[in-house]
Amino acid sequence: MNIGFFDSGIGGLSVLREALALMPNENYLYYADSDNTPYGTKTRDEVKKLAFRAVEFLISKGIKALVIACNTATSASVEDLRKAYDFPIIGMEPAVKPAVARSLNGGKRVLVLTTPLTLREVKFRELVTRVDPEHIVDGIPAPKLVELAERFTFDGPEVEEYFREILPWDKISCYGTIVLGCTHFPFFRDTLARILPQSIDIIDGNRGTVNHLYDVLKSKNMLNPSNKPGRVLFFRSGVPVEDPEAVEKYNRLLRP
Repeated sequence: MNIGFFDSGIGGLSVLREALALMPNENYLYYADSDNTPYGTKTRDEVKKLAFRAVEFLISKGIKALVIACNTATSASVEDLRKAYDFPIIGMEPAVKPAVARSLNGGKRVLVLTTPLTLREVKFRELVTRVDPEHIVDGIPAPKLVELAERFTFDGPEVEEYFREILPWDKISCYGTIVLGCTHFPFFRDTLARILPQSIDIIDGNRGTVNHLYDVLKSKNMLNPSNKPGRVLFFRSGVPVEDPEAVEKYNRLLRP
């Protein structure tokens, strides 16, 4: 049986990359809903409908667990998906809690980059309320990063110009940590690290999500006992990705 990964596009590959490093013997199905990306500018109901469509497809291909490798889709659909299906469903959560812990120690603020829908969702607001008693967390929507990622444009003048436009440069020294709150965003880590002060940490929730997946599978005795390397199959909005050039683009983002 396979582990299903689902995202609005290529962003979830940043999570799958962590899963391959921790569990290389598992078999994975990756569903990129690129025909309907971006999710972050859609309504909650639209995203929920797309999420159920993707999960039904993955179920038809045989999965033992699901990772909603998309913060926006997690916010909009994870509770309903868990009510509908009885296999483990792991969602994403922006790494606000560890960011707050490390920033409080240094007397700094936290800046969360995410999509507009995630920022509006009750789930995100409840998370911040729960872990941020000192009110040091700020959020900024960065929808264009999804568009840039889907074009495989992770650096260069267009990316830097967008960061110059959206980040609060006049008070950037107030921040100790930036949270990448969308799975597309880790692909821009190198660019951010180059243009931000070196004192600012850049973190995401990908490794924590994959560690949780591993713990759940282990507790349920669902880990693949095989010692052979697993494989990854890619689907784009329900259609197998078979073009060698496209497959290579996906695989390139899975490499350490």
